[in-house]
Amino acid sequence: MLRVGDLERSIDFYCDVLGMKLLRQKDYPGGEFTLAFLGYGDESDNTVIELTHNWGISEYEIGSAYGHIAIGVDDIYGTCAQIADRGGKVVREPGPMKHGSTVIAFVEDPTGYKIELIQIGTQGSVQKAS
Repeated sequence: MLRVGDLERSIDFYCDVLGMKLLRQKDYPGGEFTLAFLGYGDESDNTVIELTHNWGISEYEIGSAYGHIAIGVDDIYGTCAQIADRGGKVVREPGPMKHGSTVIAFVEDPTGYKIELIQIGTQGSVQKAS
């Protein structure tokens, strides 16, 4: 779960830039928050990201405990080019990771959360996002 200050902007990023789908969204007026679930396929068969928007809060500090989420991709160079073309922020261009051969890149969502892209086949058992 990621807390976001601007839910619509975050949904746009995950859907329009990363190609996920908004699977469901619900307001909880009693608790003054909204939950949105996004992913590459149905929740019964795929991992999803939960975005939480607490009403009245427009900004969060990410904190030192959060690292990043990771997504396996078939063509990391093409994926990064598409992300940049769609207005996404590539903060580390594709290339081998330090002290290894796994090809990675990093992008950043509108809240500042980092998302690692991992080139399928350049390291152990990475599952591809469909």
